[in-house]
Formats: sequence, C-alpha cells, structure tokens
Amino acid sequence: MYTKKLSQIYIYPIKSLGGISLSNSIVEERGLKYDRRWMLIDENNSFLTQRQYPQMALLNVKIEEEFLTVSIKNNENEKIPLPLNSLSKKFLDVKIWDDTCSAELVSGEADNWFSEILKIKCRLVQMPDSTKRLVDRKYSPEEKSVSFADGYPFLIIGQASLDDLNKKLPQPLPIDRFRPNFVFTGGEPFEEDNWKNFKIGDVVFSALKPCARCMITTIDQESAERGFEPLTTLASYRKKDSKVLFGMNLICHSTGKINLEDEITFL
Repeated sequence: MYTKKLSQIYIYPIKSLGGISLSNSIVEERGLKYDRRWMLIDENNSFLTQRQYPQMALLNVKIEEEFLTVSIKNNENEKIPLPLNSLSKKFLDVKIWDDTCSAELVSGEADNWFSEILKIKCRLVQMPDSTKRLVDRKYSPEEKSVSFADGYPFLIIGQASLDDLNKKLPQPLPIDRFRPNFVFTGGEPFEEDNWKNFKIGDVVFSALKPCARCMITTIDQESAERGFEPLTTLASYRKKDSKVLFGMNLICHSTGKINLEDEITFL
C-alpha cells in the first residue's frame, strides 16, 4: 500500500480561462479560494466556456497582490488587472447550466477588454459571498454551495490514472486538459472512482460521483486547437451510461489550508 500524497493543486479563477498552479491553498465550502469565482457571460447573461469559444484557453490568469491579472499567452504586454474584490455593486441574475444565480458585474473596462480580445460581446461577473448556488442534491447528502464550476466544488485525479491513459494515447497529454483542483500520487489507476470519505492533510472531503468529460478535454490549452483525443481513447474503456468518465467530483466537510505533499488518509 503506497502512501498517497497531494502532488499538484490548481485553481481556475475565471471559468474556462487558464489555471494557476499553487503550492498551497485554502479550502472553502464552494471550492478552493478564488477558484471559479469569476465568469464571462454573453448578451443573454449565460455563461461562456471553451466549448463554444476555444480561444478562451489562450488567456493566462495570475494573482498579484490585490489583483487578478489576465494576459494573452505569448503576449504578456496585453493584459488587464482586475481587483480581487469587485466594487461595482451592480448585480444581475446569470445562467450556468440549469442554475440561475446572482452575480456582480466587475467593470465596463473589463467587459470591453474581454470582448475585444475574444471577439465576442461579453461581460465579466464575480460571485459575491452572499450567492448560494447549490450542489445537485441527487448526489450530495447535504446542502453544499458551489462556485461557477460546472457542478461540484472540487475535482481530484490520480497521477496513475493519467499515466494509464497516456500509455494508450498516440501522444501523451498534460493534466491541464482535465482541469483538476487536486492531483495525487501513490495510487492505482482510477482508484479514486471508489473513494468515499478521506482527508487531505486535516481537511475532510467526500467523493460524490465520477466526472463526465466534455470536448474541452480535446482542446490544446497552449494553442486552442481542437482534436479528438483524449475522448476517443477514453470512450473505449471509460464509458458508462453514454458518459466518458475521468476524475472524481468532491465536496468538503471542513475548511482549512492544504499543501503540496499533504498525505491523503481514508476515514
């Protein structure tokens, strides 16, 4: 039995834009601190993702002091600083999948910048602490909040699962195709499918359901080009009820700080 350890931590502050690799993070009920607290919306106030606009992959995000700085890959000079705490006080209802929830507009300047860079009319919103968007009660035994993530506050993937997939692919793929929050080492391929309750460091999590994967996994996060992998290969051995599964969706039962190399222990 190998010791399982947290090997990578990621957040994606603006939904469907570039991720940030961290050495530690704060676990909050609705996700890691700053994870998917911002989102781009269209003229109907509906969420935008790489599914429709793969060019969103070409925007990098950094946290610098009191700002979220967004820049274009390969052109660090084209960037916009966004305050971590939005002050517009202009609220509206936004749509994300089947949910409608309240969000705060960030600024006209942000709207114009993203519209120009992405060549689509869009606006940037932030999720205020007062907004309660709930995890699907069909899978969650208790009422839990989630950010602008697709449906669950956290996603974990075993390094062994990625290694197993990469052995079957014509070209190995990086973990960024799957946009996890946590990656761990020391396990068997896909053992996270069967996890229930566990701790990362001192923070308690429950695994709810395997993550059904979409076409975003086929978008190269460096070039925004679309392909067929890994979905074609995953569908050959990871398909259930017409869904392709990779990674595990989680909720937390406590909050606190987690660090790289934290041990994963089962309850």
